[in-house]
Amino acid sequence: MNVPVIGFSKLSKTEKVNWLVDSYFDGDTTVNNIITRYWNEDEKLQELHDGFSENTITNFYFPFGLAPNFLIDDKLVTIPMAIEESSVVAAASKAAKFWLDRGGFKTSIKSTIKSGQVHMMYDGLSSEMDAFYAFAKADFIQSIQSINASMKKRGGGLLDVELVNKTSSLKGYYQLHATFETKDAMGANFINTTLEQLATTLREKASEFEGFSTNVPEVIMSILSNYVPQCVVNVSVSCNIDEIGAINGVSGADFARKFTRAVDIATVEPYRAVTHNKGIMNGIDAVVIATGNDFRAIEAGVHAYAARDGQYRSLTRARVKDDVFTFEADFPLALGTVGGLTSLHPLSKLAMQVLGNPSAQDLMKVTAVCGLAQNFAALHSLVTTGIQAGHMKMHIVNMLEQIGASDAEKVALKKAFTDKTPSFSGLREALEKMRSK
Repeated sequence: MNVPVIGFSKLSKTEKVNWLVDSYFDGDTTVNNIITRYWNEDEKLQELHDGFSENTITNFYFPFGLAPNFLIDDKLVTIPMAIEESSVVAAASKAAKFWLDRGGFKTSIKSTIKSGQVHMMYDGLSSEMDAFYAFAKADFIQSIQSINASMKKRGGGLLDVELVNKTSSLKGYYQLHATFETKDAMGANFINTTLEQLATTLREKASEFEGFSTNVPEVIMSILSNYVPQCVVNVSVSCNIDEIGAINGVSGADFARKFTRAVDIATVEPYRAVTHNKGIMNGIDAVVIATGNDFRAIEAGVHAYAARDGQYRSLTRARVKDDVFTFEADFPLALGTVGGLTSLHPLSKLAMQVLGNPSAQDLMKVTAVCGLAQNFAALHSLVTTGIQAGHMKMHIVNMLEQIGASDAEKVALKKAFTDKTPSFSGLREALEKMRSK
């Protein structure tokens, strides 16, 4: 029976596992075996992994794969991907191969600015807040010089601070909106440290300012934003429709027409846009995870960007003009190549080496390419053969495992379903017939 546990974090890993097994699995030793099987035999490596989180009892592995043959800005690149969903790496690789002889992927960085805010409330006149900001701005900048020094040496740092009046949205709400350049670091710690210093200076200067008619501004919180509409990379592919060739009996011109319509639908229909963009994130997240970056932050920022005009829309765009097919996207991607898991996780370091130890901007480009490639592959299937045939064939290994097929039965069933779309019910039925004989 499960009961509250006091001091769980102070227990050893073995004690944590024993508590779990006793409390939730009636002492079943098979559960203990599952957990310990995923411990790393290298104690130092296991200690490193344990340090990434808290209350750890074991490791949860993701497949780490490679998608080769990406021609990015005339350079051949192999992209590391960490993802558990069948067909994602295969789809990315297929898209890479398709565009390899059609000019490849082209990228450009639009900007790399990130931001954060000191959120505060003030009940007095907005003119008083404006006067206070003019009074204190120089001190805001001066107060963060020591924090800013190291980042400034690398060509980054605090770019600007401005007072933003948000009282039309929430009574009494103002913010100090700060913008940053963090170069190859994602910069979360730097940004948050800077913002907290700005908040401290704000409190100090507010106590000195004599222009407030009521109370002084109250700082509510200071925190970076994962919405990065000014940290954007553009990625595109393009070729003459004659170069597309026939695809599953569909001419290049018809393929381009249906493809652009599919993107148009995702642009105007949120129900479709969510699934459309989820497919893009299959590619983006896989690279972000493999390189030790924060996929939750990327997901939040990208989806906010997709709804920036008030409606959730496709992140990609497609068009045919003068018989030239173009497929492109702008992705907001605040990524880092130094610090955090990027520098600590052995496989993240390996991923970076596979990519040639890229700068943050180069990693933005590679990640954006993988997202566009994933979307191209998905739409390629949707407007020709349909998504399920290819996806389920890639998923057949998992399905065969789940229905309990032996190694010999797996071989026979794969052969039997070579020309058919596999399903759980179909595979189960075929397995039962096979065993009845």
